[in-house]
Amino acid sequence: MTEPPADQDVTVFSDDAHRLLAALGDEPAYVLGNSGGALTALDLAARHPERVRALVVHEPPIPELLPDRERWRAVFQDVYDTYRDQGAGMAMGRFIATVEGDGAAPPAMPDPSQMPPEALEMMGRIQGNLDHFLAHVLLPVLRFEPDIAALRSGPVPVAVGVGAASGDGVPALSARVLAERLGVEPLAFPGDHQGLATDAATGAEIIHKALA
Repeated sequence: MTEPPADQDVTVFSDDAHRLLAALGDEPAYVLGNSGGALTALDLAARHPERVRALVVHEPPIPELLPDRERWRAVFQDVYDTYRDQGAGMAMGRFIATVEGDGAAPPAMPDPSQMPPEALEMMGRIQGNLDHFLAHVLLPVLRFEPDIAALRSGPVPVAVGVGAASGDGVPALSARVLAERLGVEPLAFPGDHQGLATDAATGAEIIHKALA
């Protein structure tokens, strides 16, 4: 029998990642986390550092770290309320605006004709899961706050990336604050929040260097 959908927070995802890595072997992994996946990676490194050899996070959205977090809580509550009242399309428009910030150009998107089949399949799954994301993931995940003390004192080296063309949206602001709190210099990635997709080759070079 299928259980009804339930809210999911970052610890659910990081526990899943921990179990998957344990099933794959005993060696710690090199971990890359982008956007919301970066939150899972940060929690994994803080709570299960034996599973992570090194970590790169690219623009993790962590409004709880920002000085005006109450404003951002209200903004994301509005996204949720918009979803309930007007549907996923209207809500995602408001959500995307928080990624780039006020007055920014629409985010650059990868050219589907240049994407491998597995990436296209993943994008299709994401589109199909929008209702679940907005109803059960958005608010719990954006209340996540990483354990800065555990990350600073732990054995896992953490590099934090920010898109060179990113505006003042939540992910870029959060990444800069996170880097400062961890005592590291942010890595400059090409492009904006979508930079890992729009310039994958350059991003890969930066990631390989950081993990090495």
